[in-house]
Amino acid sequence: MLNEIKTDAKTRMTKSVDALRHDLTKVRTGRASTALVDHLKVNYYGSDMPLTQVASVAVTDARSLTITPWEKQMVAAVEKAIINSDLGLTPNTAGTVIRINLPALTEERRRELTKVVHAEGENAKVAIRNIRRDANHQVKELLKEKQVTEDDVRRSEEDIQKLTDSAIKDVDEVVKSKEQELMAV
Repeated sequence: MLNEIKTDAKTRMTKSVDALRHDLTKVRTGRASTALVDHLKVNYYGSDMPLTQVASVAVTDARSLTITPWEKQMVAAVEKAIINSDLGLTPNTAGTVIRINLPALTEERRRELTKVVHAEGENAKVAIRNIRRDANHQVKELLKEKQVTEDDVRRSEEDIQKLTDSAIKDVDEVVKSKEQELMAV
């Protein structure tokens, strides 16, 4: 029973760190990455489809992406999705190929993005601490029901704390690497 609680807590903490990594791929550095447009939805014959299902996305160089829709009539819809997105990018279309040039980030914008990254990291840490609280609560419930001893509870809480410390360390590493990526000119 205690092992199930610990395994569940570890799985949920790992998912929190992975979610942070995924969220940070959307934070635009000066470098082009296909992950920038992964979350975009395109209106495809009345239904919203992920951009990656209606077009191929490629990095042409360090500061530009090319998007090639598989159907010629999708060019306008893809352009519209990019313009309406929160990316603040302007697509350039030449025939059926859409080019997106990423402007170099200013020092001020880099600092703003660093704050965003730190805020995302804090949110992930809060989620991890909530998972710790839930797991400890489950362990204490088992003690109340007299299914475990107090020694088992103490050992489990120590193990859960070690899992928490490890997950928070992972979050710090993810945030630090993203910050270095942002500040690299």
